[in-house]
Amino acid sequence: MRITVLGAGSMGHGITQVSAMAGHDMVLRDIEENLVEDGLEGIRENLQGGVDRDKFTEAEMEKTLGRIEGTTDLEAAVDDADLVVEAVPEDMDLKQEVFSDVEAATSEDTVIASNTSSLSVTEMASVLEFPERAVGLHFFNPPHIMDLVEIVVAEQTNDHTEEFAVDYVQGIEKEDVVVCDTAGFATSRLGVAFGLEAIRMVEEGVASPADIDEGMEIGYGHPMGPIELTDHVGLDVRLHIAEYLRKELGERFKPPQSLRRKVRAGKLGKKTGEGYYVWEDGERIRTSSD
Repeated sequence: MRITVLGAGSMGHGITQVSAMAGHDMVLRDIEENLVEDGLEGIRENLQGGVDRDKFTEAEMEKTLGRIEGTTDLEAAVDDADLVVEAVPEDMDLKQEVFSDVEAATSEDTVIASNTSSLSVTEMASVLEFPERAVGLHFFNPPHIMDLVEIVVAEQTNDHTEEFAVDYVQGIEKEDVVVCDTAGFATSRLGVAFGLEAIRMVEEGVASPADIDEGMEIGYGHPMGPIELTDHVGLDVRLHIAEYLRKELGERFKPPQSLRRKVRAGKLGKKTGEGYYVWEDGERIRTSSD
């Protein structure tokens, strides 16, 4: 199958990697050449890490890389694509614009998917002439490690598109869950609620971020505690999603004040070096003093 991924960030290049590893011919597209190159380099680094850990061979890595090409040309990227997955920033206007541009450059048989973690796929699909081709494919970060893909069925999604999405996800050896298109879907809605309550507990002095995280990791078997996960996701991303869920579902998703303060201060988590923890070279060093 020929698949195009739009957006070469961590999600986009991760989706490209796992799809190429499953044997699909991939095109990774972004708006600037340096972004495309960064995405391709991210794939190479991930694959080299797998080789170093004896997950697969050097030859398998090179075969995977041979299935991937990069471009900034949208029309060339989506030409003859069976599936197009957008992985652009979480902005409805931008995603609708991307959906419209993709439809204009593809046949009506091409499935158009969004990697959104919370926004309405139904609303995105409303700009399409053939909205039944739209579906959500919510990969988890990082896609080359996380096994789950949440398949989001929009109001317009037809049975063929849903079956196509399930077959694709299972074919790249991921686990699928199928959900209806509601605010936050299933996983983001629960995950954000969990993370916000953990932050409120820190604000109330219940326990430190490290102790809360350790309690959930050891006591409940979570691979990562909710506050450390917030730092990984990005405090700005978590705030944006919380505000959206608050608008759609009510005050139980009101963001804690410390989350707002940190975002205003540019303390966005691992990507900026500080959030609820301080990070150095991608490693958690200590709890933030602020």
